[in-house]
Amino acid sequence: MLLICPEWIAPVGPGPRVLHDHAVVIEGDLITAVLPAARAAELHPEAQRLALPGHLLIPGLVNLHTHAPMNLLRGVGDDLALDAWLRERIWPLEAQLLSPEFAFDGALLACAEMLLGGTTCFNDMYFFPDQVAVAASVFGMRASIGLPVVEFPTAWGTGPAEYLRKGLALRDRMRDDPLTSFCLAPHAPYTVGDDSFRQIASLAAETGMPIHCHVHETAREVADALAETGRRPLQRLAELGILGPQLIAVHAVHMDDTDLAMLAAHSASVAHCIHSNLKLASGIAPTARMRALGINVGIGTDGAASNNRLDLLQEGRTAALVAKGLASDATLWGAHEVLEAMTLSGARALGLDDRIGSIAPGKAADLVALDFTEVQTLPVFDPISQLVYAAGREQVSEVWVAGRHVVRTRQLSENDVQARLDEVVGRSRLWHNRVAETLAAGTRTRVS
Repeated sequence: MLLICPEWIAPVGPGPRVLHDHAVVIEGDLITAVLPAARAAELHPEAQRLALPGHLLIPGLVNLHTHAPMNLLRGVGDDLALDAWLRERIWPLEAQLLSPEFAFDGALLACAEMLLGGTTCFNDMYFFPDQVAVAASVFGMRASIGLPVVEFPTAWGTGPAEYLRKGLALRDRMRDDPLTSFCLAPHAPYTVGDDSFRQIASLAAETGMPIHCHVHETAREVADALAETGRRPLQRLAELGILGPQLIAVHAVHMDDTDLAMLAAHSASVAHCIHSNLKLASGIAPTARMRALGINVGIGTDGAASNNRLDLLQEGRTAALVAKGLASDATLWGAHEVLEAMTLSGARALGLDDRIGSIAPGKAADLVALDFTEVQTLPVFDPISQLVYAAGREQVSEVWVAGRHVVRTRQLSENDVQARLDEVVGRSRLWHNRVAETLAAGTRTRVS
């Protein structure tokens, strides 16, 4: 049994926003109580006690949209719009480099970056999802693994039938892993056909898996769909059975009033990736309007090839500031709402809110402690405001996943895990050379 005794606790959810001088009681992988620290010590005198003065304890952060292996492509497509980024850089490079080793090494780097920044659960979409799942398990992270679907062949498979067959087999093999869940992950309306979407809708209804899909990311995507089909992409997804509570609409930037009303009416969720959208000049999602309509909005980083950081705290801060600035309303996206978006809202989108996303008895002990004792975060009047507007991932001191203390005093806590990371850091130099050589060769791939 462990008593974590920080200066402040932000439980998230109903009840007080901040608890002072309280303790979280952990037994095994679960939170069993949240109560005043003195009372916890009285009830559990035999328990190990970890005092964290000057620290804020929050639920583990949930990154609602990533492409973890793309950490190996960080910086290769900077200062390009999305279409050029995909067709001139990312897809040609993937055509040459994509392999199980690429996916594993990139995902290892991503998992370490996320975990050290307080992300305990991530929702991924990439090829070789089995390798992403193994990488997450190395660090003891919680992961929602996307089963990717596109219409064209890749190193992962020949087309939708093989992608789904291999993905579902992976899900069957890992169905008893308590830290791993799965999403169906059709890439986007412009890369997935009607028959594939119908099959995905049927599988989602049968299995209860969420559907994780890029939707309305750019104005061009919407315009091309209207020109080709006479329908906006979201309308097409609705007709094919994709739109519903199971849908996580990634980006959702170019949404008109009808689109927003459809998302709200069908209780869909949105993964808001503000830095990627800004960097690719895709636009800014109307998150204030989404929230006003009751749409569940979580926060994602996107991949390191388009962001270029997997830093959810920075992502949440920018999301709040941009929403305020766009609406000329400083009251929008208050700090406590941002914290909820980074935790419970993401968990809700993944169907995991009964297990993670808040600090409450019966939930998994996925927790993050941030150190507010240094000059960058003093003085502290409101610890949640300090978290959102002043703190960063460098303040993340301690991290637990399912009760396991995976980050201790800003370092990975287990020697074997650190050794694995050191190995992949060394291999990243080899990947750098391979990527650079491929770019120098001027590889081009045309995708219709």
